[in-house]
Formats: sequence, C-alpha cells, structure tokens
Amino acid sequence: MRLISIFIFGIITLIGCKQQKDTTKNKIKTIETKPNIIYILADDLGYGDLSCYGQEKFKTPHIDALASRGMKFTQHYSGAAVCAPARSSLMTGQHTGHTPIRGNKEIKEGKGGQEPLPASAITIAELLKQAGYTTGMFGKWGLGFNEGDPNKQGFDEFYGYNDQKLAHRYYPPYLNHNQEIDSLKGNDWKQKTIYAPEKIQQATLEFIETNKDKPFFAYIPSIIPHAELVSPKDSIFSKYKNEFDEVPHTNSLNYTSDYGDLDMVWYEYAPQEKPYATYATMINRLDNYVGQIVAKLKELNIADNTIIMFASDNGPAREGGANPEFFNSSGGLRGIKRDLYEGGIRSPFIVTWPNEIKRGTITNHVSAFWDILPTFTEIAKIDTPEEVDGISLLPTLLGSGNQKEHEYLYWEFNIKGGRKAIRKGNWKGVWYETRKNNLKDFELYNLISDETEANNMASQHPEIVKKLKVLMDTASEQSQVFPF
Repeated sequence: MRLISIFIFGIITLIGCKQQKDTTKNKIKTIETKPNIIYILADDLGYGDLSCYGQEKFKTPHIDALASRGMKFTQHYSGAAVCAPARSSLMTGQHTGHTPIRGNKEIKEGKGGQEPLPASAITIAELLKQAGYTTGMFGKWGLGFNEGDPNKQGFDEFYGYNDQKLAHRYYPPYLNHNQEIDSLKGNDWKQKTIYAPEKIQQATLEFIETNKDKPFFAYIPSIIPHAELVSPKDSIFSKYKNEFDEVPHTNSLNYTSDYGDLDMVWYEYAPQEKPYATYATMINRLDNYVGQIVAKLKELNIADNTIIMFASDNGPAREGGANPEFFNSSGGLRGIKRDLYEGGIRSPFIVTWPNEIKRGTITNHVSAFWDILPTFTEIAKIDTPEEVDGISLLPTLLGSGNQKEHEYLYWEFNIKGGRKAIRKGNWKGVWYETRKNNLKDFELYNLISDETEANNMASQHPEIVKKLKVLMDTASEQSQVFPF
C-alpha cells in the first residue's frame, strides 16, 4: 500500500508539474527595467529600398545590421499612404477610420503647417511621459501648430520641421526648436550652406547623451529620402555620382524650382542632374545616421537597455526625379505612395532589443503602425487607452506568450473619389472611387498566392466581397475634417 501511495503521489506530482508548465508556457516574459526607446521613421522609403529587403543597386549596412541583431517583419503596414495620416496613426494607435488626421490637409491661415492633431488626442509621447520617460522628437512632424504642436502633444524636446511643406526643402532658412525659430545661417533660398538633416542628427545625438541616465523616448521621423532630391557633394555622393545612367530632373518640369530662381516657390522641389545618384546617396546618408545612433548608444554604455525600431511612413514616391521602378523601391509589390495596394502601405520594419529579441529573427506576423502605441504601453507597464485599435507586439518581439491577431486591418484615404482597403487574414480588399458606391469596382486579392495583387478574384468570391464591404463600413467613423 505504501508503494502504491508513493506511485500515485508521483503521478499526481508529474501531472501537476506538467499543468504548471503548460500554464507558464504562454506567459509573456517579465520586463524588469524600463528600456530606452528609439523609433526611426524614414520618409517615402519603399519596402524594397533596404538591402536587407532586397535592394540591389546600393547597400544599407547599418540598417541591415539592425535586422541581423534583431527582428525583421515581412508583413508590417504603415498607417496610411501619405505623410500626415501615417504619423497620426502612429502617434494615436488608431487606423485611418478613427485617427483624427486622415489626409494631408493644409491650414488656411497662410502661416504654413497642416491640420493640427487635436488636444483631445492621446499620443505615444504623452503616455510615455506618464511612465517617467523623457521624450524627444527630431525631424518632420507634419501634425500642425497650436494644439497640434509636438510640445503640446507630449514631447519635451522638439527640433526639426513642423510644416511638412517646408520639409520639401533640405536647405531651409530655419528649423523649429520647441517654440523658437533656429535660423540656419547661410540658407536664404539662394545659398545652400547647412544641410538640415545634419543639424537634426546633431540634435538627436545630443538628446541621447543628455538623457543617458534616465529612460528616454526618441522619435526620429527623418525627411530622407522624401523629395526634393538634394545632397551635399561630399564623399558619400562621390560613391554614386557616376554609378547610373541618369535621367535629369529639370527646372522646366511642374512643381520644380531651383534655389535662387527669381520666381522660386519655397515648397517645390529643386532640379537634379543626377537624381538616381542623389537618391542612393540620401538613403546611404540615412543609413549612416542609424550607424551613428548605434555607436552613440555603445559609447554611452546604454545599448543593451535600448530598443531601436526602424520603419517608413508609406511607399516610395515619384516626385522630384525619384524613380521607384528603376530601384524596384516597392520590392516587387504593386503601387507606390498614395496607393492602398501593398507597395503604397507595406513598410519595412526592424526591431532590435539586445538580450530580449532573438538575433536574426524574421517574422511574418501581420502588424501595423497602430500596434506601436500598445506595444510601448505594455513595455512601460501603463494602461492602454480604450480607443486604441492596435495590439501589442510584445509577445512576438520576446518570443513568449500568446500573440493576439487582428481581426482585420483597415485604411481609408479621401482622394480621387475615395479609396479604401482592408485586410482580413489572407484576403485583401481594395476599393477605389468609393463615392460611386459601385461594388463592381471592388478588387479582391489573396495575398498568400498573389502578393503582387495581379489577380482580382472579386467576381469569383462575391460573398467575401460583401463581408469585407460590411467590415469597411463598420471600421470607419465619419470625420468632419476629412469627410468621405
């Protein structure tokens, strides 16, 4: 009887251990300290514009190194197909059916700037400040002055461009520093003396050094490689100046005027004799900036406690002499900037977090800009606002716990008769000129078998089209500022 009792106790103990193992298996790893967070956002960089995503005409070794040391996402999406709504989606954790800013809309006061993010919006920066982070923003804001100003939306430090039209120019006469104007001596719309991205990079590195001893969040929305295509004629440019058969972007083209022209329009783009070389140079320069940030973290001995994320705001553009087809900037996907096809909204996305993210990981988890806010709030151990559409990516990043999946992803864009897109599982619906309300214009693609969206299957699956149309209707709340 004693042997039987021991045997039964042993079985119960084994079962108990197994049950406990099964329970803890799905628990997410505990984060002991608050890591620094750096989020770098390129401007109009295509899914295929990094060599770690297939670019063959130039290399991006520093960004590639981030991917090799961390995690590369293959199915990550921007919040929108153009600048301002993509940034609004990122900052608020909401897709374009809910986020306040849903398009590029200029204010009418003649002072420059875009429709402001309302004071009621809750941003990543505001939330991280609540968690004890010092917050800094360096680059292009594009979400308005007044109540939309970065300093009023949670950022302790702001240096760069508030007005995204001014950010069309790389040699502007000034940049914004908090509530002050920082004049760039020598830049007078005639002379090109100070390359603005260099100044922004200096401010970024200074912020990191100043706040090295406390948790910080650095949001770095670079203007590179957004048109205009302009670069200092330095050693980086020398690498590419004779590399390509060029198609000059001349001053006679629409929306183009040169520095010093008597009739220069300040927000247009400069002509460029070597646009291909300049495009490659600009991305090379952005890659160098990433390398400098990583080097600064190592120098300050804080690299192991810093998360770095890298993404792009939308697909590649054709303005200013840029040529997405020449560089295969969309990575073989259909569409470019302003399109809701994959090439217009799919973004490269790389995350490094030493000792937490497994090196060299590639994930096909379907995610979007609106997932970043809840990811940060979970890392910072604070509550996520109820109105957020995103889902934390922390289980995917750490490789532990249960990663929740989206029921669907949704985009809307009120240009050219209205554009909408939705992804549910492997199905992607794209609907252009929605104001016609003609379901015959609805396109349906299976992204697993047809990632390039070449085979419209809408006529073969009318029941799926109807379901996606219903989801589109329920996903969007009407906006008075951006009516559909």
